[in-house]
Amino acid sequence: MEWRDQGILLGSRHHGETSVIIEVFTPEHGRHAGVVRGGASRRMAPVLQTGAQVDVEWRARLEDHLGTFRVEPLKSRAWVMGDRLALAGLNAVCALLRFTLPEREAHGKLYRKSMILLDLLDQPDIWPLAYLNWEMALLEEMGFGLDLRRCAVMGEKANDLSYISPKTGRAVSRAGAGDWADRLLPLPPCLLGDGPAPDTEIVQGLDVTGHFLRHHLAPHLGDKPLPDARSRLVDLVTARAGAG
Repeated sequence: MEWRDQGILLGSRHHGETSVIIEVFTPEHGRHAGVVRGGASRRMAPVLQTGAQVDVEWRARLEDHLGTFRVEPLKSRAWVMGDRLALAGLNAVCALLRFTLPEREAHGKLYRKSMILLDLLDQPDIWPLAYLNWEMALLEEMGFGLDLRRCAVMGEKANDLSYISPKTGRAVSRAGAGDWADRLLPLPPCLLGDGPAPDTEIVQGLDVTGHFLRHHLAPHLGDKPLPDARSRLVDLVTARAGAG
């Protein structure tokens, strides 16, 4: 069995004395693991960095075997090591992809959105909102997308959509919420594509997506806790919002 693709390196772990097992996210083969012989060497270590863009060739005797990868570098994102916020963003993206994606299942649309997001990491005024939109896309791809098109109570489009039902993920207008408003999640305008999206709104949006990642998606994945990498990113964005 053999195939070749390009992908995002999501992470690696040592395997024996000289090899490593890597996971890559590719457009055609999804999240896929394999052994890199000699991957622990000084020559390969810089190539096998989380978030790197790589060309991979996978081989195995049978399709269900772990198999081996031959890896060639395409684009390094090692520069993020000098940018605390960008590094946290890259780690959160890769950790959530490893957490949510089933093995060997193609998600081409999400792959393209992930590539675009990682290429924005050097633009700190843009990428936190792009990251929030990416989490929305991740929920959608996994079957837990939010419905913010119209009020769930009034049944029509409204100009005052202000809340989200924590159970259904549907938007609720201020008029439709009534006495139930304190049981609903606040809907920041940035999730509707409105306004300049200050950091305070982005933090609100991350609270919303975090709720659905934690209480809707995670239970379908064995109810494991969300990766710590996401919490570290949210803490940094929150701190930036407070400093602003």
